[in-house]
This record gives sequence, structure tokens and C-alpha cells, in this order.
Amino acid sequence: MKPFTYAHATHPQWRMAAGLVVAQLRAQMALPAHADQPNLGLVYLTDHYADQAQDLLNHLRQELPQISDWVGTVGVGIAATNVEYFDEPALAVMLFDLPREQYRVFSGVAPLITSASFKPHSALVHADGHTPDLAELLGELSGRTASGYLFGGLAASRHSAPQIALHEGSEHAGVFAGALSGVAFSESVGIVSRVTQGCQPIRLEDGKAAKPHRITKSDKHVVLELDGEPALDVLLDELGISLSEPQRAVERLKQTFVGLTASEPHDQSLARSQGRFGPDTRVRHLVGLDPLRRGIAVADIAPEGSELTFCERNREAARRDLMRICAEIREELEVSEFINATDSIALSADSMPSNEQYRSKNIVGAIYVSCAGRGGPHFGGDSAELQIVRHALGDVPLVGFFAGGEIAHQNLYGYTGVLTVFTALA
Repeated sequence: MKPFTYAHATHPQWRMAAGLVVAQLRAQMALPAHADQPNLGLVYLTDHYADQAQDLLNHLRQELPQISDWVGTVGVGIAATNVEYFDEPALAVMLFDLPREQYRVFSGVAPLITSASFKPHSALVHADGHTPDLAELLGELSGRTASGYLFGGLAASRHSAPQIALHEGSEHAGVFAGALSGVAFSESVGIVSRVTQGCQPIRLEDGKAAKPHRITKSDKHVVLELDGEPALDVLLDELGISLSEPQRAVERLKQTFVGLTASEPHDQSLARSQGRFGPDTRVRHLVGLDPLRRGIAVADIAPEGSELTFCERNREAARRDLMRICAEIREELEVSEFINATDSIALSADSMPSNEQYRSKNIVGAIYVSCAGRGGPHFGGDSAELQIVRHALGDVPLVGFFAGGEIAHQNLYGYTGVLTVFTALA
């Protein structure tokens, strides 16, 4: 499989940006090293173009008639290999060269279904954060895939928040708002995906990282007790603040989040021992205090029996964790694939796999969805986050967007990044 074709551009006029992107795509498709017969297009645009999303899609379809299917959405920023576009009109497009039997575009008007000809294994998902029961919808969609793995994010815009989902033969316009949309892939499409956290447990007065607490009593979004103690008292004690000093307390509370973990799997406990959050921790805002019941309100359901850790954003922790997941992806791709031995004896020199049996994977494309609160200055400079990814993975085709929430597995995250690479055997 050849590398996917991609392009990006910025211009005050959407038509000029689209023209620059199309010219880049055509030039790449003329090169022997790139796929020249793509049929699936992925488009991300900043919210400056949100109101022109339908016109932009129509233009791309006219200029690239060989692309039968399109998906995408809008972000407050978008990303491409080594570059981020924030607070400026910009567009990024990636073209996938995949057999049509290996993917299906879905949306509210064309739901994802399993059939004899297509069995979904994983899915790229775009969603509207204002959709009622969004968590349940993600869980239901995850259940329709064989692996249960979703990746993607919530549209983010200061204006309208369109999604793009158009499949061959469809009669609808392809641009709409609300619910979920995206593209599902069969098991034949190899992906490797990781979640990187942007927060770490707060540091206590003795310099140690805050430990997780068991939620022993809660009322939906309000946590009433942690480890049998009033939750508000635990919070004030760990932050070293008092409600008798409201100005200082408010400033400290603004910087404090909670990490919620439903269980304690091995990789989560390992991450905790290393002073970081694992992929099963969902970071949420503190949204209020309940002095009467000595509780705290968080921006999610906080069930009894789950764990809560007070945390804060940290630039260096975010950089280290992003570098870690990039290294994990690179290492996984560098591991060679062996044919399973049918006996337990050690391989001798003349029984080593042949070249056809000993092949490593390479990256043909990547998608990076990061939190709108992470990009740019949070990593120390313009495009610093994407430069870290490029340094680790190289100049692979990559597009992405800065979202209002990130999706991985069946969970909705905040202040994270979700890096997914598409692989092929070298």
C-alpha cells in the first residue's frame, strides 16, 4: 500500500485555499511514490470556513470527481504534518486509497450496519458535543464494531459546527449538524492508536503526587464522599486552601481538574506508579462546590466505586506523554511479524522465516485529534505539538483537528490527544 495523499493550505478566501489544496493533491498523485487512485476523502477545516462547508465540499467533489466518499468536520484549529493552523482560515485534506469493501461512511441518515459484505472493525468518529446522550451513542457505535475501538473527536467551532459524511450514491447534501458521523474500517485496514494525556495528578505540599480516592458516595454529577470522608474537605485539604479566603480558593480551583477512572487495569496502575494517567482516566472540569452537603460537582457522572484523582494541566507532563505514545507506536511498528511456530523447539538458522514471513509494518497515513486547549503555546511554541509527532514518526502523511473533546475506545476525553496511524506491510 502506498502512502496516502494529503495537502493543506491557508487563505482568507475558502476557494483559494481549496485551489491550493487541490493543486498539491494532483501533484502528489502524479508521483510514483504516492497512491494515484484514491476514493475516500477526509477533510478538516477551521471554523473560519464553517459557514461555507457545503460550498467547499461541492468544490472538492467537482475538482476531484474520482473521490466517491467524503468525511470530515470543523475545529478551532487543524493540523497537518509538522504544522498547526489556529485562529486562521485553513483547510487540510487526506485521500485514502482503499478498496471500497474495506470501509463504510456512516451518519445519522446512513447508520453503520454490519452485513455479509462488510463487518466493521474500527471507526473514525466525528460528533456534535451538544448531542443528547452522546456517551450512550458512542457506546452503541462501539458495540457495532468487532474491536470496539473508536477514534476521533467532537467538532469545535465558535460558529456553526458542521460535519461532513457523503457516500457514493447518496442523495443528501453531505453536510449536516448533530449526532455522529464518520467512516468505519474492516479488519483488513491496519491501525495503531494511542491516547496521550495532558494532565497529571496535583503535587501536594510535601511534593508528592496526589493519590487516587475511591468515590464512596455520590449523587450523579456530585461527589459527596471520597474514601468515606466529605469530598469537599478532601479537596480543600489537598489544595491547601480554605473557603474563608475566597479569592485565593477560586484561583486555585480554576486550575484544578479531576481524573475519573472506572477501574484499575494493569496499564492504569503502571501509569500511576510512574506519576501519570493511563488511557482509562477521563479528565473532567470541576464545575461547582456543594458546601451544604460538603460535596463537589464534576462535569460527568461520577459513579460510586470509581476512582477520582485531583489533577492539573502540565506542559512538561504533556510533552513527555506525547513522546511516550509516539515511541510506543514506533516500537510496535518496528516489531517484526513471525509466523506462529507449530512446535516448541527453538528456531535453528535454517528454519528462520523467509523474507516473506519476516516483514515490518510502515505508516501510510495518520490522523491526530488533539484538545483545543492543548495546541500551540501549551507545548512551548507554534506547531510544537505536531513537531513532536513528526520528530517521532517522520514525514508521514498526517492531518487532524483540535477538538472540543477527544474520542478513543468508546470514551470521551478532555485535554488529551488521540494519535492513530494506518499501517501496511513493508
